[in-house]
Amino acid sequence: MDILVKEGSLGSILLRSQIITEQELLSALEEQKASGVRIGEALIKLGIVTQEDIDWALSNQLNIPYVRLKKDNIGSEAVECVPGELARRYNLMPIFLSGNDLSIAMADPLNKEAIRELESTTGCMVTVSVGLIREIREMQELFYGAEMVPVSFGFSSIIFPPRIIDSINADLSGAKLLDYLLLSIVKNRLSSVSLQPLGDTILVVGRSARATKELGRIEPGHYPELLLHLRRLARINGSNDTSARGVLAFRLKGRTLHYQVCMLRGEGGDYVTIKLHLSSAFPGTIGEIGLGSEKEAAYRAMATLDKGLVLFSMRDADERCRLMDLYLDERETEGKTVLILGDNVGRGRKKFPRIPVSRNINELSAVIMATFDHDPDIIVIEDATDAYAFIASGKAAMHGKLVMAGVSFGDVPATFKNLIHYWQKNYFIPTFLKGVISLKGLLTLCPNCKERYTPSREETAALRIEMPIADCYRPKGCPVCDHTGYAGRKYLMGLIPFDSPMLEAFEKARDSAEIVKYLGGRGYRGIGEEALELLIAGDISPEEYAVSIIY
Repeated sequence: MDILVKEGSLGSILLRSQIITEQELLSALEEQKASGVRIGEALIKLGIVTQEDIDWALSNQLNIPYVRLKKDNIGSEAVECVPGELARRYNLMPIFLSGNDLSIAMADPLNKEAIRELESTTGCMVTVSVGLIREIREMQELFYGAEMVPVSFGFSSIIFPPRIIDSINADLSGAKLLDYLLLSIVKNRLSSVSLQPLGDTILVVGRSARATKELGRIEPGHYPELLLHLRRLARINGSNDTSARGVLAFRLKGRTLHYQVCMLRGEGGDYVTIKLHLSSAFPGTIGEIGLGSEKEAAYRAMATLDKGLVLFSMRDADERCRLMDLYLDERETEGKTVLILGDNVGRGRKKFPRIPVSRNINELSAVIMATFDHDPDIIVIEDATDAYAFIASGKAAMHGKLVMAGVSFGDVPATFKNLIHYWQKNYFIPTFLKGVISLKGLLTLCPNCKERYTPSREETAALRIEMPIADCYRPKGCPVCDHTGYAGRKYLMGLIPFDSPMLEAFEKARDSAEIVKYLGGRGYRGIGEEALELLIAGDISPEEYAVSIIY
C-alpha cells in the first residue's frame, strides 16, 4: 500500500487511523482515476467515509483546526486576493487576511500543490484549516458568484434530426438523451447501446446482429450527471465495485420495457452498456423453479431447520441475496427473532430487523458475535466469504442458532475446496453445517427464431464435454422476443444436504474432487449436468453454457 499513497497523505492518515481498510483505499483510488476527484471526495462518493470522518482524522493526526464557514466570518480582503478560479479548482475558501498572513479553509489541507500555488499567486503566508466541502462551495457561490456551466449537454450526432439534438442538449441532466437512446434500441432493433469514455469525448455506439454503428458523441462535462441519472433509475447504489448492474423501466406506447444497465469503471467515467432486459423475474416461490419432487422435498426439509449453518454459495451477489430471501419467505418464522446483517439481503415479503454492517471484516465478525447478546433464533449474514466472518458464522451455529450465510465460492468443486481448507485450518466444525444451496440462471433461446449451426472444433473443445454435439443453436432475434433472441431465464438449483453419510464423506475427503466423486455415486445431478441437458436439447446456446457453467 505504501507505493500507492504517500506518507502523510489523507489516504495514509485514514488508513493509519483505521477509518478505512486497504481495499477501501484501493477502491477510492480507482474512483479518483475514473472521475478525477480528490481522494477525500472519492471516499465520500463511494460511501466509505463521511466528511466528519475526514475532519476527525486530520484534526487528530495533524493538529489542523476545523472551522465551520459562515458569511459573517469571511473577510472581503481575503476574498479579493484569491482568484475564484483557483479557489474552485482546489476546493478552498479564503477566510481573513491580516497583513501578509492569509487564513483559508480547505477540504483537503494536505494538498501542498494548492498551497504552493496560492502562496505564489497571493504573495502571502498561508494558514490552513479544515472545512466542509459543502460549506466551502456555498461560500464560493456567495462571494464569487455562481460557477459558469455550459448551457448545452454537449451531444452531437449525424443520426438524430437537429430538432431532437436541440431537445437533448437543452436537458443538462442527460434524461432526454437517455430516453432517445432507449427508444433507439427498440426502433432500430439494436441489441445494445454503449457509452464509451475516450478521454476528450464519450462515444455512443449502437450494436445489432449485423453491425456496430456510432450514434453520436457526448462532451465529457456533463457525463457524470448522466451516470448519476442512470444509477438512480437502475437502482445502482454508490458501490465501490469495479462493475455494477441494474434494471430500469421505460414506458413506450402503453407498455413497460425493462432495460439492463451494466457499468464498468474506467478512465474518464463508467463504461456503460444498455440492453433490453429479459422480463422473466426471479422466482417468487420455490415451486416456480421446477425442482422435481425429490429435490423440492429436500429443499423444504432444509427450510425446517432450527439450528446449524446453511450456506448459500453463488458468485452473483444480487441473485444470492434473492435466493436467501426466497428461503426466508418460505420457511416458518412466526414467533422467531430474525436478525439481518447486510444491506441487500432480507428484502423479500417478510420484514425483519436489519443491522448495518461495515465493510471492515473484523467489525463484521464483531457484529456477528454481538448478536448473541440478543438471543436471536435466526441470523442472516449477507456475505460471510471471508475467513473471519465464516469463523464467526460457525460459532453462531455452535451456539444453537440457525445461521444463513452467503458465500461467493461458486460451483460445487470450488465450494468444497474452500470448506475443506477452512476445516483443515480449524476454522469450522463440519458437524454444524446442514447444507449448501446454490442457484444459476441461464438464458434460454427463443424457440421461434433460434438458429441452428454446426459448432467449430475450437468451440466444441471450449465446452469441455466428452460427447460431441453435431448441432447447436444460437440467438437470432424476432418480434416475438423483442429481437433479443431469448425467451427468458431458467433457474437451476444445486442442493446438498449435509446428512450423516455426507458428513462422513466430507471428513474423509482429501480434496474437492473426492467429494464430487462421492456425490456422483449418490446420483447427485448438479447444475452443470442439468445445464448440459439444456445445451443438448437446443434450449441454450454454447456461449451461455460456457460463460455460465464453465468459466
